[in-house]
Amino acid sequence: MPALVARALAERLGRPLEVAEIGMSVVRENAEGLDFARETANAVRHAVQFWSTVDHMDRRALLTRSFAVAAYATPVTRWLGVPADTGSAHHGSHHVGRSDLDELWQAADEAQRWDSKYGGGSWRSSSVTDCLTRRAAPLLHGSYSDEIGKGLFSVTAELARVAGWSAVDTGHHDIAQRHFVQALRMAKAGGNVEIGCHVMTNMALQALLRGYPSEAIDMAQGAYDRSRGRAAHRVLGFAKLIEARAHAKANDARSASAALSASERCLEQAENDLDEPGWIRYFTHTRLSADAVEVHRDLRNPAAAWRWNTQADTMDPDSYARSVGLRMTVLATTHLQQRDLDQGLKLGHRAVDILGRIASARARDYVADITATLAPWRRDRPVAEFLHRARTELALVS
Repeated sequence: MPALVARALAERLGRPLEVAEIGMSVVRENAEGLDFARETANAVRHAVQFWSTVDHMDRRALLTRSFAVAAYATPVTRWLGVPADTGSAHHGSHHVGRSDLDELWQAADEAQRWDSKYGGGSWRSSSVTDCLTRRAAPLLHGSYSDEIGKGLFSVTAELARVAGWSAVDTGHHDIAQRHFVQALRMAKAGGNVEIGCHVMTNMALQALLRGYPSEAIDMAQGAYDRSRGRAAHRVLGFAKLIEARAHAKANDARSASAALSASERCLEQAENDLDEPGWIRYFTHTRLSADAVEVHRDLRNPAAAWRWNTQADTMDPDSYARSVGLRMTVLATTHLQQRDLDQGLKLGHRAVDILGRIASARARDYVADITATLAPWRRDRPVAEFLHRARTELALVS
């Protein structure tokens, strides 16, 4: 940005102008982890280097919570062009076997379940980065056949995706981007289009959460179209669901409805899939219904949101505490859209009850949506009490 300001002023002045001359300084961009190498060997080297330094990165230098959607341009383009590498065998210092892969898959599964229950900031969720550094990275330098290699790259991609989503949930979007880029590259190395599709859908969801619905639509559509016929229907359905959410944020009701219907059809077809990956089984009709509540909230159609909520209400609040809590915040805002203060506050308090136990910056962002919608009633005593509770129990700034 300082360079662009200097360039604009230089054009008006008619002479070259350095950034220092306008009293601004250049922020050095840290591109560690954003590489998407064409060759597998270089991809492994970049990934291992990133995972070995991620815990020691200066988050102030990375501008914590920052997000540069343009950083996804090269990874997305290269994955869409060639989503699978050929030849995954490697000769190294130690043998890698099926039991190593089973251990990593178990670690990824446990981290994902812990994340859903306790948030991305919980110790088990964040420990997946340590697993990448201490367990997965050394295995990448080992000896393995083509079959084992593909499995190793695939499970490493899933671990990186889980680490990325935990970082999104804790508000470290800069770190999350890097994990997602490496996850997409590892999926490509393993020739696993399904995981690549899922990773890119996660990238689209992050872009949406950071305020880039148009880019999110492009990524979700690209993930779906590139993976059709090569990915399980449940994987494709999740891509369509995130596309629906992005269309809703862009206030395109027709496109949102079409994408949501396509997601439902994919879920129906998934019942006939015989070989479905375990990591996508969290995406059920209940999960779709929960997201559909948010879709219709964003389209300012509370009645439709409430209809979808009756189907989402069966979600287990113990296993999916964060999802249930977030849905309560969305429901609260739909009632406030209808000027129903009492029901909005009731649901808001219920959301705080649940989310107060979750280590999640995203949860605070969702509760902040309630506090923003409460602005017209800010002087009412019940509203003031709710705002005080949100500040104290969720460390919410309002």
